[in-house]
Amino acid sequence: MEIMLVEGDITAQPVDAIVNAANSSLLGGGGVDGAIHRRGGPAILEACRTLRASRYGKGLPTGQAVATTAGDLPARWVIHTVGPVFAAREDRSALLRACYANSLAVADELGALTVAFPLISAGVYGWPVDDAVHQALTVLHGADPVHVAEARLVLLGADTYATAVRVAAGLS
Repeated sequence: MEIMLVEGDITAQPVDAIVNAANSSLLGGGGVDGAIHRRGGPAILEACRTLRASRYGKGLPTGQAVATTAGDLPARWVIHTVGPVFAAREDRSALLRACYANSLAVADELGALTVAFPLISAGVYGWPVDDAVHQALTVLHGADPVHVAEARLVLLGADTYATAVRVAAGLS
């Protein structure tokens, strides 16, 4: 699987699946979640409401992933995952890695060839950007999907992108 670092807007990525850094309600929110719901339109919210009414009545647990339609996005699917809130006194990195691993597994089950990931938990959830990149790339480099041929880590802003490039160089 080819792994790419891309500076840009995840809602503009022409891929098979876009990963949403969702909140557990699945009903939209701020940051990446809000942007995906706004650009994707009401079909995503309706699909999320259906999930809440069936399998996820109490919300999507942290680290798990589930797919819906992508609505008006330039993708076929949105894969929703809930990242952990950063805590300096508790190591929650396994939950963060689970977000990437479970989202990739869902993408593979769907038969997606290309997937775009945001930097999960690095926004309002407070995860340090350099470690968030390290956790993401560790999972993606260790994965061996059947269908997914390309995974993009989409980074918002030049500073975040520069940090990702530096961290990636240290991993190789």
